[in-house]
Amino acid sequence: MVQGTGSDVGKSLIVAGLCRAYRNRGLKVFPFKPQNMSNNAAVTADGGEIGRAQALQARACGAPASVDMNPVLLKPQGGAGAQVVLRGRVIGAAAARDYQDLKPKLLAAVLESFGRLAARADLVIVEGAGSASEINLRKNDIANMGFARAADVPVILVGDIDRGGVIAQIVGTKAVLDPADAAMIQGFLVNRFRGDPALFADGMAMIESLTHWPALGLVPFCPAAARLPAEDSFGLAERRRVGAGKIIIAVPLLPGIANFDDLDPFALEPDVTLVMVRSGEVLPSEAQLVLLPGSKATIADLAALRREGWDIDIAAHVRRGGHVIGLCGGYQMLGRTVSDPQGIEGPPGEALGLGLLHIETELGGDKLLAPVRGRSAEDGAPFEGYEMHLGRTSGAGSERPMLVLDDGRRDGAGSADGRVRGCYIHGLFGNPAQRAALLARLGGAGSGLSYEASVEDALDAVARHLEAHIDLDRLLTLAR
Repeated sequence: MVQGTGSDVGKSLIVAGLCRAYRNRGLKVFPFKPQNMSNNAAVTADGGEIGRAQALQARACGAPASVDMNPVLLKPQGGAGAQVVLRGRVIGAAAARDYQDLKPKLLAAVLESFGRLAARADLVIVEGAGSASEINLRKNDIANMGFARAADVPVILVGDIDRGGVIAQIVGTKAVLDPADAAMIQGFLVNRFRGDPALFADGMAMIESLTHWPALGLVPFCPAAARLPAEDSFGLAERRRVGAGKIIIAVPLLPGIANFDDLDPFALEPDVTLVMVRSGEVLPSEAQLVLLPGSKATIADLAALRREGWDIDIAAHVRRGGHVIGLCGGYQMLGRTVSDPQGIEGPPGEALGLGLLHIETELGGDKLLAPVRGRSAEDGAPFEGYEMHLGRTSGAGSERPMLVLDDGRRDGAGSADGRVRGCYIHGLFGNPAQRAALLARLGGAGSGLSYEASVEDALDAVARHLEAHIDLDRLLTLAR
């Protein structure tokens, strides 16, 4: 089990890299994360949803993603707390305090899922959540030491030297852990080192001396990691601008942004500059396209969009002849109204949309979770993607669908002039033909590069990187 001294220390990446490295050695490997909190989710082969990071790790293993790989997924939705997904299906919502009482009831399901994977694998690599040292949450824990103790899984602790204070991170974790929990840790890794490794040799020795845990590796910063989908949205605002092309795509960063890996394929396009617009900033007037990604809380994000004044910016953008695309929750925002009569995403209510498409959305019904294939209604460009949404959308705008699915269904809607469009399909722009068709509409050209091949190459690069800096044979011995 890979636990961390904090969030975003590289646990997900290290698990993915180890999964690919051991798979390349011929082992049957599965990833597992008992509890994840993320609005970046993926559809599984068995018809549920799990955290996007676990889907990437499954890919690294060469295995189909399964709901057993992430049995508990929490999807934050603002003031309503978090939506609770158990084995791929929504079972309700819970406030943070209420969820602490719910966790013991979920442990049996977590252990059952882990057992099913372990029975079919040579090796299961488990990812912890947040920080191993959150002793205030240790009671009823199912994500870190609570799981490790219940399943008797040895632990490796990862610290991040890039954020500073890594000696205190790791030594401090040892200081606050219950001795029985600390005994589960078989060694530590220091991640994201920059510079000459010899300069931190004394630091590694000091951590060993103070914790009595062996050093298992000093892992340098890995540039290939930037080509893999991110699990958390925290880094989006830091990226600000991606690329330096003539086609500017502006993305308002709303609080409930979800499935934001829909943006990643644009990094392959030399003609594109992707601009992440943060709170307090205006949408760039020179943008050719405003792209509204998915949202876990559409009505709340509509309110946030208006507080920022981005609704005014988008209206001006459209008057100037600019293009707008909405994906899933972003698509719902483009319509006339979004209603939530059952209070699925928050308090029951209704909100005015941006009014750019003649559609109305009512949240409710069963959640659609399925891989899909099809083509663009306008130009016939093919695509593969997935549906993951609650609610039904209808109206006159739907008579101009954006996509036609292979099963005959039509998805999405468009404005009369074709400059405003939206659909429910995620993963759409992972298809080079779709990116090329979009960029042609905006006055550019697509590269034809395969996003899927880029991800595969990055996984192989990360695996080689870890193999060079961690003794993988020793880790197998520790894994028993």
